[in-house]
Amino acid sequence: MGRLLELGIVPIINENDAVSADELKIGDNDNLSAMVATLVEAELLIILSDIDGLYTADPASDPAATLISRVEEITPDIERIAGSAGSSLGTGGMMTKIDAAKIAMSAGVAMVIARGEIDGILHSVVEGAEVGTLFAPKEARLKLRKRWIAFGRRLDGVITVDDGCAEALRVKGKSLLAAGIKSVGGCFETGATVRIIDLLGREIARGIVRYDSETIQSIAGLSTKEIAARIPSSDGQPVVHRDDMVIIA
Repeated sequence: MGRLLELGIVPIINENDAVSADELKIGDNDNLSAMVATLVEAELLIILSDIDGLYTADPASDPAATLISRVEEITPDIERIAGSAGSSLGTGGMMTKIDAAKIAMSAGVAMVIARGEIDGILHSVVEGAEVGTLFAPKEARLKLRKRWIAFGRRLDGVITVDDGCAEALRVKGKSLLAAGIKSVGGCFETGATVRIIDLLGREIARGIVRYDSETIQSIAGLSTKEIAARIPSSDGQPVVHRDDMVIIA
């Protein structure tokens, strides 16, 4: 990508490429664009749509809906709004754009959703005009290894955790212990990358597991001492160490 840009070539990357394979499929171009922006360390991601940005409600059915000009954090309220508002074009609506914003913001990339029909819209966004909805990036950019864990590896499964565990990961930056695990989805080996979600299905983090899926199922809900008694070779290791984890939201 860097070399193409140096040569003055603008790469076009499309989810619907004829040579794409299932194991490389992202699901929609919104998330694909966020991953590309993250991996090339872009400063800004612009997603053009047939809507001006994120509204407080669906502007097609609610005349009182107003445009949200800036989003500092993806909250449950933002996700709720996105679930009922947005464009019907492409493979995803507003919710996929919010998912893309989570990726971009976590990686320190600013993201703007704006209406593509407006003349000169790209220049306006780049020049800092107040158009569309700006999703402000986190101050710190992810280091290379963290970007690789979060966005450069295939996701092979999902681990659901309880509320206490979710808070420990998100707020306190703790490692993922088996005691807080409620369920495991997918079949994967040690060293795989998985999504970590809360009881409402919201993604909290992504990380590299230190046990396979079958083992994690068997130790879910157990304390470190109980795990050591059941699996002496475990040496009290967490399911995902904080050094191998990236907080997404």
